[in-house]
Amino acid sequence: MLRLTDRIALVTGAGSSGPGFGNGKAIATIFARQGARIIGIDRDPAALEETGRLITQEGGSFTGHACDVTDEVSVTALFDLIARDFGRLDILVNNVGRSEPGGPVELTHAVWDEQMDVNLTSAFLTCKHALPMMEEQGGGAVVNVSSIAGLRYIGKPQVAYAAAKAALIQMTRTTAVIYADRGIRLNCVVPGLMDTPLVRRLAEKYAGGDYEGFAATRAKQVPMGRMGDSFDVAHAALFLASEEARYITGTEIVVDGGITAATR
Repeated sequence: MLRLTDRIALVTGAGSSGPGFGNGKAIATIFARQGARIIGIDRDPAALEETGRLITQEGGSFTGHACDVTDEVSVTALFDLIARDFGRLDILVNNVGRSEPGGPVELTHAVWDEQMDVNLTSAFLTCKHALPMMEEQGGGAVVNVSSIAGLRYIGKPQVAYAAAKAALIQMTRTTAVIYADRGIRLNCVVPGLMDTPLVRRLAEKYAGGDYEGFAATRAKQVPMGRMGDSFDVAHAALFLASEEARYITGTEIVVDGGITAATR
């Protein structure tokens, strides 16, 4: 089950922001273990190289390309390369994202725009190029990685990030309906408070660098009493990308340990 043998899978944000596994690195690794041929994208060539090293060391297939998926020229060039070197694209995982603190008063217009670009426009641009390719070949699957910040307030003032992640969910739903009769499925994974290398950066932004205190606070917010990890996200993405999810489109899998179902 959940095999992706010889599927061509593009994973954006496939590097990791520090030692260990971010969501994109875990997704690329799990997909490769299930037989997919991975095209990994990241702005950090060194992080991308580490993901590729791990996958190829395990006997998997990985091709890495440094790319800024908020830049249309770069994304166009990337998909030209995919068409030339692979001839198809079966799976697209949009995983890039970044949170900046602030409400409408505190946020500058420039930071608002940057948050929209990273968390929403990036997925728009990749879908713009991937969907025609998938339609021409007769089908495909898109998995967008959102956040529970797009579903409810989770204790951090991050209005732009929350708005962009909510919009990503609705973009996914709407596009899924448009493409449902064309053999293309679009769904979201919606992670909660995950224990990834990114948490240290978030602690700098939201807790004055108190990583231990910040991590403990996050764990206490979760009804299960702990944060999840990147492989919890990766396994949900794998299911949505697989043939076992062939009748699932326009919806979300929330991976949050119960936060959005709780009232506290």
